[in-house]
Amino acid sequence: MGALNDFLIAKMGPLGPLYAVGLLGLLLILSVLPVLIKKRIDPLSKFKEATRNPGAAAAAAAATRAAAAGRSKQGLRASKGTAKLDKYASFLEPKTAEEMSVARLRMTRAGYRGKNAVRTFHAIQFMLGILFLLIGIGYAIYSSATGEVSSTKLIASVLLPGGLGYYFPKYWVERRVQSRQSEIQNGFPDALDMLLVCVEAGQSLDQSIIRVSKELNAGYPALGEEFEIVAQEVKAGKEKATVLRGFAERSGVTDVASFVTVMIQSQTFGTSMADALRVYSAEMRDKRVMRAEEAANKLPTKMTLATMMFTVPPLLIILVGPSVYDMVQLFATFKI
Repeated sequence: MGALNDFLIAKMGPLGPLYAVGLLGLLLILSVLPVLIKKRIDPLSKFKEATRNPGAAAAAAAATRAAAAGRSKQGLRASKGTAKLDKYASFLEPKTAEEMSVARLRMTRAGYRGKNAVRTFHAIQFMLGILFLLIGIGYAIYSSATGEVSSTKLIASVLLPGGLGYYFPKYWVERRVQSRQSEIQNGFPDALDMLLVCVEAGQSLDQSIIRVSKELNAGYPALGEEFEIVAQEVKAGKEKATVLRGFAERSGVTDVASFVTVMIQSQTFGTSMADALRVYSAEMRDKRVMRAEEAANKLPTKMTLATMMFTVPPLLIILVGPSVYDMVQLFATFKI
């Protein structure tokens, strides 16, 4: 190993061993990827399953043929330009159904409702991580060529950009989720007021939701989009309780979940929908006022540090500076 290390340093400079390790890792990744992508099912496993349960094997084979026929009929519609991503589906998507469900819910709450949203997210995350890692390697090579660099700084300059590129899509999605939830929470009292006006005017709840979704698109587009999805699902014939629960799950806002519970209970027990909306909309307005007051009360505490850092030092310089200057001049005069 010592001779190999000396040979690499003599051929490629002080970073020769690092280059060799990086090249070896890249070759290993490239050699493993085709195996992961083109992984085939063992024919013996199919034969064993068929011998154990012939009826289930026949049903599975029929389902597989039906799925293949369906894919062949609508192959152009199913791919939608993601054929390249489909090859890496097992590498880019979560492995279990539970993880896939959680990832889809997070992307839905961020506003990305496409069928391939999870796969695209992981592809962007992977590509940005590799891209920033290559940028860090390029910077490390440039800095080592222009001057001597410590090994700690060299490793940090390679790994930190890669980590930033890998976690930036996750940070972006989390910020999108927070901004959408904040928008839904702020606009929900207004939506309830408009819903109450429509119901009291004689419209049904379904027609009221359609009208509210149109009115909210200008001020609160995220909330208007959610109400529009609710209206379309009700039009499609889904059960109203299921649609409302899906609305609460997609939004992830506590106020919406409470509203859904009130609506379902009102529908179940046959109470007046207008009375329930009137009471709940008044409560939502009070909660919005309390949130605004809470934010206003937090503001002086948050401004204390900034005030001490950017206001007190200049004020002390202005007030005490002339006196300090006069004292310095006085001491200089006495020394003379």
